[in-house]
Amino acid sequence: MSTTKLRTFLAVARHGSFSAGARAIGISQPTATTQIQGLEREHNVELFHRRGRRLELSEAGRLLLPIAQQLGVLELEAFNLLRDSGKLNRGQLKIGAVGPFHVIEMVDAYRAAYPQIDIAISIGNSASILTALENYSADVGVLAGLHEDPAFCAQLYAEHPVILFAHVDHPLARHADIPLHALQGQAFLRRERGSTTRLALEKVLAAHEVAPRIVMEIGSREALREAVIRGIGIGAVSEAEFIADPRIKAISIQGEPVCTQTYLYYLAERSASQIIRSFVGASQTPRQDRVPSPG
Repeated sequence: MSTTKLRTFLAVARHGSFSAGARAIGISQPTATTQIQGLEREHNVELFHRRGRRLELSEAGRLLLPIAQQLGVLELEAFNLLRDSGKLNRGQLKIGAVGPFHVIEMVDAYRAAYPQIDIAISIGNSASILTALENYSADVGVLAGLHEDPAFCAQLYAEHPVILFAHVDHPLARHADIPLHALQGQAFLRRERGSTTRLALEKVLAAHEVAPRIVMEIGSREALREAVIRGIGIGAVSEAEFIADPRIKAISIQGEPVCTQTYLYYLAERSASQIIRSFVGASQTPRQDRVPSPG
C-alpha cells in the first residue's frame, strides 16, 4: 500500500473535497482523484460517498481514518528524526488546553529550550482535547483535574487553591479570608456542570454541610467575572486564574480546603515520541508558584 495514497486520503477526508485536499498537500485535483480511485480499486472498497460536490466518508473510510492519522504522525516523526538527527531543530508541536493560564507559561519555557519548533495552541473543553489527542490532532493536552483512562499518560504540573471573589461592596469583601461556613446561604454563582473548580468545591461544601444559595449557573470564567462585578453573587476560581480588578476582591478560604490540579496529558502509545518527551521534560522545571512534578 502506498503511503502517498494514504496521505492523499487523509487530506481529502480532513478537507471534505478532492480539490481542497489536493491543495493542502500540493498536488492537482485530478492526481488526488486518481490516487483515491486507485486505492479503492486496489482493495475493492468505497472510501467516500459522492453526494454532488460533497464527500462523506463511507464506513470503510471512517475505520481507515484514525489509522491513516496515526501513520501520518509517525511518518512526520520519522522524517523529523532522520532530517535533524534527533536534535529537534525543526518540527511542530500541537497543544490543546482548557485555558491560557498555564499553557502560555509552559510554552514560554519550551521555546527557550527549542526555539525552532513551531507551536500551535487550541483552546477547548476537556472532552474535546482528549478527543483531539486520540485523533492525533493534538500532541499534548493541558487539562484541569485527573481523568482516569489507561489510554493516556498524565503528568502533574501545578496545584492551586480555589479562592472566592466578590464585589468590593459585598460584606464578605471586608475580609482577606473567611471560614467555609461563611458561605452558608450566600448568593453564589456556580460554574457549569463538569467544571473542575465546581466539582472540587461542591465536594468540600457537602462534606462540611454548607449550602450557599445558588442564583445562577455560568459556563465561562469571563461571564462569571462579569456577574461578580455586577454584584449578582460570589464566584469561585482557581487562584492561578483570578484576574484582579478594582471592582472585585479576592477572598481566601481558611485552611485552603479546596484545590485544583493542572495536568499534562498525552497518549500512552505515543510516550516514546521525541517531541512529546521534550515538552514534558521542559515543563518539569521547578517553579516557585507550583508544586514539583512527581517522579
